[in-house]
Amino acid sequence: MNICLIGNGISTLLLAKVLANRNINVSIYLEHQPKKKLTTRTLGISKNSFEFLINEKINIKKKSWPINKIKIFNEIENNKEILNFGYKNKKIFYILNYIDLVYLLNSCVKKNKLIKKYKIKNSSFFQSILNEKDNYDLIINFNEKNLISKKLFFKRNEKEYNSFAYTSLLSHTTCNNNTAHQIFTKFGPLAFLPSSNSKTSIVFSVLDKNNSMQENKIKDLILNYNKNYKIKSFSRFEKFKLKSSILKNYYYKKILCFGDNLHKIHPLAGQGFNMTIRDIKILLSLIDYRINLGLPLDSSVLKEFQNKTKHYNYIFANSIDFIHEFFKLDNSFNSLYSKKLFNFLETNNLFKKYTSKFADKGFF
Repeated sequence: MNICLIGNGISTLLLAKVLANRNINVSIYLEHQPKKKLTTRTLGISKNSFEFLINEKINIKKKSWPINKIKIFNEIENNKEILNFGYKNKKIFYILNYIDLVYLLNSCVKKNKLIKKYKIKNSSFFQSILNEKDNYDLIINFNEKNLISKKLFFKRNEKEYNSFAYTSLLSHTTCNNNTAHQIFTKFGPLAFLPSSNSKTSIVFSVLDKNNSMQENKIKDLILNYNKNYKIKSFSRFEKFKLKSSILKNYYYKKILCFGDNLHKIHPLAGQGFNMTIRDIKILLSLIDYRINLGLPLDSSVLKEFQNKTKHYNYIFANSIDFIHEFFKLDNSFNSLYSKKLFNFLETNNLFKKYTSKFADKGFF
């Protein structure tokens, strides 16, 4: 069995690794990209996703920082949480530096003889795929901007948030640092995500339609909303334009779109990469089933994958969007709605149980 992956990111590397774990030959085709500086971004890994990565022999334990509680605040009452999740001694998710995962997955790929990397030199590669002149059982495309996506996968539900996500890494005095904080400010959601006892990752999604917000203003806002850390310094800021995107059709013949090419969501809940991991688990279950029966891998796998995931991904992505819009509206009414609603929900253990399960496992 031979599977072709087209893409450069961590989702491509992760899928290559887990496919090779099943003795499948994997060819990764790398598209040209400008060389990027080392990123200070972090990833939130749910407990369920964390266990999957460990089971697939991707040892992220030493690089991950456990979180056992999440506290949620709004603009008006940012000294007292309106909602919290978690338990004192129970890990609910993990923070992992993006670049650490890149290095780890690249190391796994380099060591595996079943995985080969190739550079795409010109458009003839894409034409051979489109003309079905290849020798692959399945082709999985991670890039929404290449020729394959432009020709076959251009129908999407998209939403512009008129916002930018600013990320940075705070250095601060050492403290017991296992609680994440999410503040729904009037400028947009601000997350403090611990990555060690002396470092905390920041993700600040700022409403800025005209792209006029200055970095010094972002720093001042973070310092103003910070109630927990004695900050020593900020790392350099990185900035990303925010939009949501959900692909309408997941596959065409034996070509499947995957990762950010399938769905992009607002980062306020840190669920983008976890959605991809859940997709990988479902795709693997379909592949494992056919391998165990001695059946070939063909477009029927992709059809079943779409049938199993498309509606759940759509609901999950729109749930995240609803949370964003709710707090955006709530701030315009001085947190009138959230105060009453979360006073009730804070005492509702059933709500907390299912919300925690939703964040950890999605709908599965």
